[in-house]
Amino acid sequence: MKKLILQNDSYRYLEQSFKEWLDVQGYAPSTVYNLPNHIRELLYYLETKDIHHIKELRTHHIESYYHHLKERGNQRRGGGLSNGHLNKHIQALRRFTEYLRKVGRLDIPQIQLENEEAEPRIIYLTREEIYLLFKISYKRPEGKISMSMATLEAVQARDRAMLSIFYGCGLRRTEGVSLDVGDINFDRSVVHVRKGKNYKERLVPISKGNLKYLTEYVYDHRPELLKGCKTDALFLSYGGAKRIQGQSLFLRLKKLQYYT
Repeated sequence: MKKLILQNDSYRYLEQSFKEWLDVQGYAPSTVYNLPNHIRELLYYLETKDIHHIKELRTHHIESYYHHLKERGNQRRGGGLSNGHLNKHIQALRRFTEYLRKVGRLDIPQIQLENEEAEPRIIYLTREEIYLLFKISYKRPEGKISMSMATLEAVQARDRAMLSIFYGCGLRRTEGVSLDVGDINFDRSVVHVRKGKNYKERLVPISKGNLKYLTEYVYDHRPELLKGCKTDALFLSYGGAKRIQGQSLFLRLKKLQYYT
């Protein structure tokens, strides 16, 4: 909801002041950035209810606002807001009301909103399941294929390199698809993650086996996917020598899983 525009000058100042307070309190940069965005939605809601000064805010207004959140749709992917996203809003409301009390703007009681039930935990593949994904990448698809044998072998080598990065090195999807060839240090056996979570860089070690798959892909098969084009992207789509996108990567891994 970052595009919401507040009409009230005092609310705009309040949002900025809250952000500065979070920063001074030593919260993580991601928290300093995200929580005021959530509070902007609260302030916008108050404007729609003709509440134009923070001293008019009462606990029942916050409860009504939270009920509104639970009913509104997710603007990016449809459906309702996830429990995880609702819990982030609850965190923002707790910190905001704490801020109001501590700086003397409003003596409002602590909110009594309960965190939503945690969503199912991420299911991790077993070592045996990951081994099967590597194994299936060597198998020739049944029936007629729409690419040359050289391109097929290049795609399969790329798949093994991706498995090495995501399952062998534990990178997140965005981190992996953002890698360039220069981010792999073959001499030191490390991958340089430049676009990590919260914009933090880090070096991740690569095992001897995973380095073998990366070496085979980069030096023996990646040129086939390049098709004479120039790009630094590590993982390429086979249709146009472009950096593979996160959704395409997800679908490819699901397809390998289906073959197993």
